[in-house]
Amino acid sequence: MNKRELVRHAAQVEAAIASGHAAKSAVVASWCRSSRFHQLDPAGNRPPLRLTDAELARAREAAAPLLQAARPVMDRLHQAVGATGCCVLLAAEHGVPVDRRGAAADDATFASWGLWTGAIWSEEYEGTNGIGTCLVEKRPLTIDRDQHFFTRNTLLSCTASPIYDQDAKLAGVLDISSCRADRTEGFADLITLAVSEAARRIEAEMFKAAFSKARIVLVPAPDGQGGGLLAVDADDLVIGATRAARVALGLASDRAFQPMPAADLLCGPGAGLEQLGDVERGVLQRALLRAQGNVSAAAKALGVSRATLHRKLKRFGLNTH
Repeated sequence: MNKRELVRHAAQVEAAIASGHAAKSAVVASWCRSSRFHQLDPAGNRPPLRLTDAELARAREAAAPLLQAARPVMDRLHQAVGATGCCVLLAAEHGVPVDRRGAAADDATFASWGLWTGAIWSEEYEGTNGIGTCLVEKRPLTIDRDQHFFTRNTLLSCTASPIYDQDAKLAGVLDISSCRADRTEGFADLITLAVSEAARRIEAEMFKAAFSKARIVLVPAPDGQGGGLLAVDADDLVIGATRAARVALGLASDRAFQPMPAADLLCGPGAGLEQLGDVERGVLQRALLRAQGNVSAAAKALGVSRATLHRKLKRFGLNTH
């Protein structure tokens, strides 16, 4: 980028900030944060800031559950987009990439742009950009070329999606970045879809790992774009819910999850009025099925005598044939 283009972009950013259009444009709102709150200059030409090796190691250690869940997903995502001149970045909650995937032939270019592990991509340090602005706005977004705050970043196109952990807290960002000038609108749409779906897969893997002993139940989303997950324990209590599930079910996503009966949550208020007899009938039926109809084995599993089990079966009209 030549000096004239750098000056033009800086002037464009400053004019947009002065226009008062922040309420109408998310990009201008981010430019305002970058300039007024973080005191950044769009014409600034300092290189990207980077963590030391020791600081990066600590960041990776803190993000261990995120890294473990994301690795296979990032591998598949890079297989899909790596040959198109894109790199895949996984950033932790403070905007620092802790893992990445990229073609070896592009590594030198991406490293020079700071699209590398250990670089700091928060809005505080880099102004408007895919990773940092995604962390602030907590939504999938694309910051394309001259939408970036710093003029030195205006050759980049970055598409990012937030990742929420098992407690519905923001854990990081998944990002696909490119320096290619021939990026088409159709290709950009495919990248947006790929990043969002991959971020949801990472969330699902984190959730299943956190609730490894629970049953995982899928909750359809109202918009049909993929639902959230619930963790249900052996007592049919919902003990965890992803952020998407909380949104779909109208639950608060900013508070600690309180266990509740699965029937109450999934079937409506009236479902909580079930009779204890219905619960006991279900317990007996499940015990018989697991014992393949063997009353003695079912009684042993339930911790009751064979005679007691026979009386209960008779009371509920259950047979063993």
